[in-house]
Formats: sequence, structure tokens, C-alpha cells
Amino acid sequence: MDNVGTIGYLASAAAYLALAAALIFSWRGRFDRVLLSFAMLIIVVWSASAGFLGAPRGSLPVVALEVEVFRDVVWLIFLLQALGARYQSVAGPATMLRYAAIAAGAIAFLLLIGLLMTDLTGAPEAARTVSAAFYVGFTLLSVFGLVLVEQLFRGSRPERRRAVKFLYIAIAGMFAYDFFLYADALVFGVLDDSLWAARGMFMILLAPLMAVSTMTGTPRWSRDIYVSHSVVFFTAALSFSGIYIITLFVGAELVRMYAGSWASVIRFLILAGGTLLLMVSLSSTRLRAHMRVFVGKHFFNYKYDYREEWLRIIRTLSKGGAGAHLLERSIQAIAQIVDSPGGVLWLQRDHGYCEPAAHWEVPPMIGVRESVDGSLVRFLAKWQWVISRDEYQDEPDLYQDLVLPEWLHAYPKAWLVVPLMLDVELLGFIVLVRPPVRRDINWEDRDLLKTAARQAATHVAQLMAAQALIEAREFQAFSKLSAFVMHDLKNLIAQLSLVVSNAARHKDNPAFLEDAIKTVDNSVTKMNRLITQLRAGETPVEPVSEEFDLGDIVREAVAGRSGHKPVPVFSSEVGGIRMRANRDRTTAVLEHIMENAQDATPADGKVEVRLKFEQDHAVIDVRDTGCGMDADFIRNQLFRPFRSTKGSGMGIGVFESREFVRELGGDIDVVSQRGRGTTFRIRLPAARAE
Repeated sequence: MDNVGTIGYLASAAAYLALAAALIFSWRGRFDRVLLSFAMLIIVVWSASAGFLGAPRGSLPVVALEVEVFRDVVWLIFLLQALGARYQSVAGPATMLRYAAIAAGAIAFLLLIGLLMTDLTGAPEAARTVSAAFYVGFTLLSVFGLVLVEQLFRGSRPERRRAVKFLYIAIAGMFAYDFFLYADALVFGVLDDSLWAARGMFMILLAPLMAVSTMTGTPRWSRDIYVSHSVVFFTAALSFSGIYIITLFVGAELVRMYAGSWASVIRFLILAGGTLLLMVSLSSTRLRAHMRVFVGKHFFNYKYDYREEWLRIIRTLSKGGAGAHLLERSIQAIAQIVDSPGGVLWLQRDHGYCEPAAHWEVPPMIGVRESVDGSLVRFLAKWQWVISRDEYQDEPDLYQDLVLPEWLHAYPKAWLVVPLMLDVELLGFIVLVRPPVRRDINWEDRDLLKTAARQAATHVAQLMAAQALIEAREFQAFSKLSAFVMHDLKNLIAQLSLVVSNAARHKDNPAFLEDAIKTVDNSVTKMNRLITQLRAGETPVEPVSEEFDLGDIVREAVAGRSGHKPVPVFSSEVGGIRMRANRDRTTAVLEHIMENAQDATPADGKVEVRLKFEQDHAVIDVRDTGCGMDADFIRNQLFRPFRSTKGSGMGIGVFESREFVRELGGDIDVVSQRGRGTTFRIRLPAARAE
């Protein structure tokens, strides 16, 4: 066992000496690397002293333990420096002197204890007491180190953890082994020779982890650490752990004194059960949540660190540049305030409904909408209050006449409804899902949620205004083009009128006939070109409404597109559906939807047109087996004007079709998947004939 321990510790000294040398040669004037290099050198000295002194054989090797305490002190200073340095900087002389004073005080205290132990070699009971004090001290240092590492890892930004996680794992492994070694010695009253000898080999296993973090990517460990409420939290956790360890020690001593022949078994059970309980407690998400609430209530005037929260919100909203996934980032910024894992953002549209516009980390809501005259929207617009489903169920009187819609009850994870207020106007709302740990919200949560939602609403309104401005400019360009078209049409009409007016006098003149034919041919060519350009956007100036049978109109539109492949197939579940609208424009809308379906479908595919009647509305489904569209394109591109995927045309046909249908009191819905085809569902107000 002595040979194994000596070889392990000496090999560990060699490994960390090489690592320290590499750090020293690449320190680049950074204090964190200097401190880390010094910590590595302390490991070298500690490993060498432990290797030369050999196994403790149940007693304390004073020199090795003093060096070990010095090692722990330096590593704790490194961790405290990383936790305390919120911004990258080089520690000044005053900070270095404070660290030196702490280290000198610890060394002086340990030397005094070593001298005391030397004088107590003839007093076994006193020596055991001093040994127990050493064991308690080392155990507490180990717990302190583990808590610091855990807080550093949790406080690091997710994108930075890859660079530092192996170093933190190595440091945590070192302190965890120490905890197990000295907790065992604390309970059984003697250091285990096997555990002591194996520690050198274990330190060798940790060396590659430290090398990966320190030599790859040159991370700065003093960056990206959030310090405020967390510092108080880990201090409370450390205090709890220290009190727990001391209680465990007292219990073990009582067992040794009074348990008799069962003392060894019971002490082992206390060690195993107590260690397991401590690990479960420190890793419990629910316990940590309760502790954070306790810290927030009793150590701070406010629940949140508002500076950090506001910086995080602004950083989240501005991530990726202007307009890049702004709706999803708005959900994320608000959800993270209350630890919600996701949500759905609803926006108010011009046609009198609120519809889901974006989702983050949750499935999208499809086929649902909320009227602006509904109870939910009216309540949010009037009271600007954050709605909690839990509070609504427990105390519905607080929400007066609010009636939650069915789709919200059908969404089991829905938790909070946060209004997006733009001054006094309701822009929309965000539905947040329930966090994994039950959490009650109070006035402070609501105020921060409403304030953050107002900031997000400002960004969303700017995005919508920018999109509206772009569309207005595009319509302006379209108006200019229309002016040129009207000018050309005026010229063509003038030429044809001249031909007609002179035909009676010159119809027998061969030269006149030749010129007339050329004029007509030129006019036809120009008009065909204009029709090709404006076909999708053609609308009557004064549409005339008339009553007609919708089935006849659908058959007429199908017949008009039967000359193109794939030939549309019509089927009807009902007959005698009457409606009032402009007949020609209705036919044009249906033909345009069928044309799009044919363009997106290969010649051997299918285009099916089905007419049915549902809830006082005629429903026309145009289904194809073409290439299909994804949800993002349907939501953000399909119904926007001047967005054509055909490579020709002005891209306003679908937009004009939906506007015409909405003018009639109906709407157009689209269901599609990439590679599986598309279904356009046209709903028109109608009455079935008796």
C-alpha cells in the first residue's frame, strides 16, 4: 500500500508540475492564470510531501496536512476571486495583500496546531480531540469548496460553460474526495490508509480535465459570473451544510460513547445515510427553490435584483439584431422572469381576432383564435392585469366577470396570461406555461412582468410598424406601376377608337385595312403583356353584388381551370347554397386558388375541390398533393403582398383573395406540410335554400 501511495502522489506531482509550467508560460498578464498556476504548484508540493511521508497509518502526518490546508486555502481563494470578479480585471495590490494575509493567517494557525500535536504525543485523548478538530475543519473546507464550484457553474452563462466545465468538475472531484476521506475519518476516528493511498492516483485522473479547460480556448474564469442574490444563497447553503456536518459529528460521537457493541455499524449507517441526505438536499430543485424564496424574503427588501433582470431582458430582446426572431425572444425574456419553460405569443389582427403569432419551447397553437370582443381580451385591455389560472380557480371573485376561453382550459400547461400593453392599447398577450416547481406570484412578480411586457410590446410594435411601412412603400410602387399601365391602356383605347371611327369611310381601302390589322395586332400584344403582369392583382373598380348559387360558381371555376394539369376534381356534399357577392370576382378568387394548387403540384398529382356547409358558412376546400409549405412561410410570407414564389407575377393574388373573402365576412385558412400538399379552406357566409 505504501508503494502504491508513493507512486501515485509522486506521479501526481509530476503531472501538475507540467501543467503549472504550461500555465506560467501562457499567463499573458492575467491574474486568474497566475493564481491558477500558483494553485497547481501547491498541488505539486502537497503531492510530493504526501508521497515522501508515506501512509498515515491511522495518525496525522502533520507536515502533509499543513500543506494540504494551504492547498485548500489557495484553491478557495481562486474560486472566490472568480466569483467576486463580475467584470474582467487584474487584481490590484490591495486585493493581493488581502489574499496573502488570509493565507499567512491560515499557515500560522496550522503551524501552531502542529506544535500542539507534537507536545501531546503522550496524551492520547487530547491527540484524538485535536485530530477530530482537523477532521471537522477539512470536512467544512470540502463542503465550502463544493458549494463555491456549484455556484460558479450555475452562475456561468450557458454559452461559456463548455470552456470551464471540465475545470469545475476537476475541482469538485478534488473536494468531493476530501469530503469522503475526512467524513470517514470523522465518524470512525481514524484515517483510512487505502483512501489516503488512492488519492494520489485519483488526482492524476483529474489532471487531464484541468488541462482541457486551461489549455483549450483560454477561458477567463473571472467573466460571466452573476453575483448578488446567489452569493447570499450559497452562503446560506454553506451554513446549512456546516451545521449539518457538525450535527453529524456530534451524533457519531454520542453513538461511540453509548451504543456499545453496535457502535461501528450504527456510525457507518450515520455516515452513509447522512452523506446521502446531504447530497439529495443540495441537489433538490424544490428545496433550492424554497431556499431562494426564504433568502428573498428575509435578506433582501425586494425579490429580484432589478439591475440584473433588466439587463437580461434587454440583452434577450436585442439578441441577433433588429427583428431577428423578435416575437420568440419576447416570449423568452418574459418567461425567464418566473422560470417558465416556454410560452405562446398572441397578437391582435385587423379582422377582429387575436391569433397565435409565435411560440417558444412549446408546440404551436393551431386553429384557435380569440375575438377582441371576448371576455379575456376585454379584461386585459381594461385592467392590464396578469392573469394566474391558479388564482382564478381559487379566488374567481378577484377577476370580476372574467370568463376564460375554452382553448385556455384545454391547454393543460397554461399558467399565466401577460398582457402586451402599448401605452393604453392592448397589442396582444403572452400565455406562459407552468414551471416544473410550483411557484406563487405576488405583486412584485406582476409588476416586473407587466413592465417587461411593455418593453417587449414596444419592440413588437416597432417591428409591425416597420413591416407596415415596407408594405406601404410596395403599394406605392404598385400604384406608380398602375399609373403607367393606365397610360398605356389609354393609348391603346385611343388607337382602337380611331380605327373604329374611320372604318366606315375606309373599309374598302386595302392600305387602311393593312394598317388597322397592324394596329389591332400591336394592341393585342401590349394588352397580353399587361394581363400577364397584372393577372393576379386584377380587381373590378366597382364590384356589383348579385345573388347566385355557389355550387354553379365553383363548377364554373373548375371548368375554367380544366385545361391545365392536374385537372381539378369537384365534389359537393350539399346543394342549393345561395350567397350574395360579385360573381366575377368570386370566380376569379376560386380560379386563382386552383391555379396556385396546380402550379405547386406535378402533372400526375391531384387537385380536389370540395363544397360543404358548416355553421351558416359555405366551406370550399381546395386540396393538392404538391410540394407544400412550412408553418413559418404560411405565418409570415404567404399572405403578405408582393411575395411571389413563382418567379413571375406581382405576388398579390393570395393577399387580394383573402381581403375579398374577409370583406364578405369570411376568411381563408391554410393547412400544409412540406412534401405532403396544401389545403386552402375558404369560408363564405351563405344560407342554404330550403
